[in-house]
Amino acid sequence: MGSRRLWLFPVLQILVSSAQLCEIPPGNGHRVASLSAELLSLAHDATRAPDPSLYLGLRLSERHSLEKERLYLERLQGVYQPNDSNDQVAPRYQEQPGTGRLALYLLALRGACHDMDTPEAHRLVTQLKLHLHKEKAEIGPESLGRPLSNYYQYGLGLLALCVHGKMVDGHVIHKLLHAEEHGRLGIHGKLSVDTEAMAGLAFACLQRAAFYPPELRAKLRQSVERVKGKILEGQTPAGAFGNIYSSPLAAQFLLAVGQSRKEPECPKGMASLLRHLEQGDSPDVLFKSQLLPVLNGKSYLDIASVECHAETDGLALGTPSPTLPQPTRQSKRIAVQLIVKRPPRRLPLYRRVLTVAPGSSLLDVLKVASRQERVPLTFETQETFSGPFLMALMGVKAQEGEHKYWKILRAPNSLLEQGLADYLPQDKETIILRFSPW
Repeated sequence: MGSRRLWLFPVLQILVSSAQLCEIPPGNGHRVASLSAELLSLAHDATRAPDPSLYLGLRLSERHSLEKERLYLERLQGVYQPNDSNDQVAPRYQEQPGTGRLALYLLALRGACHDMDTPEAHRLVTQLKLHLHKEKAEIGPESLGRPLSNYYQYGLGLLALCVHGKMVDGHVIHKLLHAEEHGRLGIHGKLSVDTEAMAGLAFACLQRAAFYPPELRAKLRQSVERVKGKILEGQTPAGAFGNIYSSPLAAQFLLAVGQSRKEPECPKGMASLLRHLEQGDSPDVLFKSQLLPVLNGKSYLDIASVECHAETDGLALGTPSPTLPQPTRQSKRIAVQLIVKRPPRRLPLYRRVLTVAPGSSLLDVLKVASRQERVPLTFETQETFSGPFLMALMGVKAQEGEHKYWKILRAPNSLLEQGLADYLPQDKETIILRFSPW
């Protein structure tokens, strides 16, 4: 056993014990099996862009389809290491991965027990370290700025390097510690549960690495406790941590740090997740990919202990969650008002009531608006692991280094939790799209 694995041993001991704590109640094995089969079917869909989050969910499950997982890993390699792969990858997938995507891919390689002692693997690790140093530089020496991407991706990058047993520059770690301690992980002082959870997972991994000085490890432990407190305080009356979409990652963090099932937050949170899964109303692949490890009593920290020689094979393809039936032309249409605002300009850039078929997503509404003859709406989206992300409206988009985005609200001021492709506007509803700082 090499030195890289020696420091992971205490991690594994803690993970084994914590997996016995905040776990799902007995009698839900069929839900776990169903979700595993559904994610496997999504992985089998060649029309979908390969997603390392989905692969991680499958690898952190107890049941596997080893051949299909192997083929999916080859597709991932074709995207993230196109020069090292024989796969023919569609040009739209050929792009230089940013901090978050590269970190997820490195986690996926560890989940596959991939040999990292190769020049190609070393280049990936070096690339991620360079990304993090650029993110750190953007934050600035006084820690008054923000990363090039965001603190979620920053924490994910640290987590990936830690899981691989790679030592990270202390200055890089201190930037995330400072942001957590001073409440800068959220937006405008508002708690961001998924960002806190990702940072917390990174802190929990780093604090157990023996090659960091005691003073730094003490600060990491303190941050872990603060993150845990913030996540528990952010639990809603319905049981979600922040909102339902941030809950799987929050539950992973609580599993990793040892949240007892006897504490009320645990069963309440698990019940909320199971209830949402049972309702079957979320097509969000990232949500399901992060939830499957939780249902198996695991977190992303468990990737460090994956062993590929003794896995249970035989998982069969499942049926993806049903989508709403497409309305017929005879269906009564609904009216949705779109308002596009760019403060400090007082007049909206766009304002119109559109008629669409019931069951249309917000993305469908935008497409209908773009086809209008008089003043068509122009917009751009970018594919992400959680669906299309709104990048530009009426020619307005954030420039490089500009920390602004298109905030989506239900009038008068309710922030949408779902994505463009997931949210279904109701009749006579007003959607406000506001260019806002983050």
